[in-house]
Amino acid sequence: MDLAIVVVNYNTRDLLSACLTSVHASQGDCSCEVWVVDNGSTDGSGEMVASQFPQVHLIRSEVNGGYPYANNLALREILGLKTQIPQYVLLLNPDTLLPTSTLASMKAFMEQHPQAGAAGPRLLRPSGELDLACRRSFPTPANSFYQIFGLSNLFRRSHRFAQYNLTFLDPDETIEVDSVVGSFMMVRSEAIQQVGVLDESFFMYGEDLDWAYRMKAAGWKVYYNADVTVLHYKGEASKTSRDARRKARYEFYRAMYIFYQKHYRATTPLWLHWLVVGGIALRGSLAMIGELVRPPVPALAYRGGDG
Repeated sequence: MDLAIVVVNYNTRDLLSACLTSVHASQGDCSCEVWVVDNGSTDGSGEMVASQFPQVHLIRSEVNGGYPYANNLALREILGLKTQIPQYVLLLNPDTLLPTSTLASMKAFMEQHPQAGAAGPRLLRPSGELDLACRRSFPTPANSFYQIFGLSNLFRRSHRFAQYNLTFLDPDETIEVDSVVGSFMMVRSEAIQQVGVLDESFFMYGEDLDWAYRMKAAGWKVYYNADVTVLHYKGEASKTSRDARRKARYEFYRAMYIFYQKHYRATTPLWLHWLVVGGIALRGSLAMIGELVRPPVPALAYRGGDG
């Protein structure tokens, strides 16, 4: 086995079915096995996997402990295999569809870049728009300030203000970046063994950034591979119930704060510290107010993780 694929699911049965179908239709030189961690779903997702995809390793979590928690259930099982550990692990969201050559192409890319601890493809939304989260810089205090106060959107071609989402770069360019997104994140098992599994302090955002940060701190590189394209139904999957939307908003801003405290607080001047913390609190509060007044929509629960 070259590759272990981990898919965390929470009430996305139909999306999960389509995703797994695309995974099992993959072609090329890449042998893989799939782990699905069902994060306490109530929509029959687990039953669907057991009946339609019996070859999949199904882990049923009785609680929705969050995205890192669920991934770690599978990662610890994979890394603890008594037989040979796979060379690569892929974190994959259930709202993705893979072209048949994706897995083989990404495996070949990792082999061609032996210093790559992690890599991700070009992620396109159904509209054809680039999912900006698929290539990012770390949210340093300066980058966070520009993002929180809208300068990154206002000056999308600026090398200074648009660092977080790298909107000044050509999306057709394969390049080393700070981080890719957990929606499709292929990771070298050796890097995981060195830096550890995902940080469960995060719930559904920020854990991929933190993982990439730790890998780069350990000397690994992270790449955005523009030559591979994956469809990501990010906009569709985020049509959640009101309570789930509120939870997602809260966890997004909480993740920003956790990441900042963990990696940058100790070296940030006091004046900038209060600007960053105040900005996170302000934007988070406004976002929560927006969810309170937003009308309800039909529920389609989703784990998130795509900050």
